[in-house]
Amino acid sequence: MAQQEPQVNGFEIAEPSPKVQKLDHGGVNGVLRVKKLSEKAVLPSRASPFAAGYDLCSSTEVTVPARGKALAPTDLSIAIPEGTYARIAPRSGLAWKHSIDVLAGVIDADYRGPIGIILFNHSDADFEVKAGNRVAQLIIEVIMMPEVVEVEDLDSTVRGAGGFGSTGV
Repeated sequence: MAQQEPQVNGFEIAEPSPKVQKLDHGGVNGVLRVKKLSEKAVLPSRASPFAAGYDLCSSTEVTVPARGKALAPTDLSIAIPEGTYARIAPRSGLAWKHSIDVLAGVIDADYRGPIGIILFNHSDADFEVKAGNRVAQLIIEVIMMPEVVEVEDLDSTVRGAGGFGSTGV
């Protein structure tokens, strides 16, 4: 007897076609592969031998309005080692001198699209970014991806369910 395809409400369920992941298996000390998407793109670079972050530059002029946000394109795409993710972080000088912060900065190892930097201006004055200005830093971080398991109860701790402010000031 022929085996029937699984169905839901009379519709055949098709298995999703598997996509082959092309990730860099170089591990933590692998290679950061970078593709320039335009002539205005600037390769990420570290300002000193022990710098944790690679400086990222805007590829165009951008105005970040006072108390507002703007997207600064880099015109770069990256491929990072498997087992890591890239975090876009603020530059301390821009944060201190101009109140410029970075929002939503996680890049997964399988993302290959263009990198854009969301800049937020906490000051009362517009902030002008010129093409080629360093606006953020890219930090490669090791991640853990444990299996999710539902449990009936969790072990107890001294802190317990104490939340915001529960450990003191």
